[in-house]
Amino acid sequence: MLDKTLPTTDAAVADIHDGASIAVGGFGLVGIPARLIDALREHGATDLTIISNNLGTDGFGLGLLLADKRISKSIGSYLGSNKEYARQYLSGELTVEFTPQGTLAERMRAGGAGIPAFYTTAGVGTQVAEGGLPQRYNEDGTVAVVSKPKETREFNGKLYVLEESIRADYALVHAHKGDRYGNLVFNKTAMNFNPDAAMSGRVTIAQVEHLVDVIDPEEVDLPGIYVDRVVEVGPQETGIENRTVS
Repeated sequence: MLDKTLPTTDAAVADIHDGASIAVGGFGLVGIPARLIDALREHGATDLTIISNNLGTDGFGLGLLLADKRISKSIGSYLGSNKEYARQYLSGELTVEFTPQGTLAERMRAGGAGIPAFYTTAGVGTQVAEGGLPQRYNEDGTVAVVSKPKETREFNGKLYVLEESIRADYALVHAHKGDRYGNLVFNKTAMNFNPDAAMSGRVTIAQVEHLVDVIDPEEVDLPGIYVDRVVEVGPQETGIENRTVS
């Protein structure tokens, strides 16, 4: 289908089902597909596995789905300042698979590129490779599930750990500009995880601030072959994650 545009965010997420895995772009508050997340919240899908650097902040972005108990598993890099994320993880309500930030980005990118796994030095000599990281707690605070050891291999005298790629059922991303063919342009640091998340999704949905008929190929940051649906949402304010001055 050449024209990938949809009229509303509700229509864009309408087929996301309970138990789906979803790769979500953004870092901190930059490049968050907030309007798609709001629509997903209204849609009602639950028991979701979210692949994202973090789970937003309290009261914004993925933090809203977390507060509604709609996320059962998180694959990400850190808790950030989201108190509810930490509470659910430590109280045994949420399974958390921690992965180094660069490894997470490459796991998503590799999934979209058809690469099943890759070797990296990140995590060698730690519990990332050796196993034993708590992934889920019991209500009494004891550890219920830990990460398993990963395969390691030596190349040219250096040890590497094998990491499996991620292919998500869906991906939600935010772009500054998109065209009806799904080509996307990201604004500055909103490049963060958005291109990798988009590649990871079997069905990728992009909210764009500006929808145009055609984007000059020289401007394209992510080609439309990775994008299945585009919906225009207008300008989106980033906000401030941690205010340090009054």
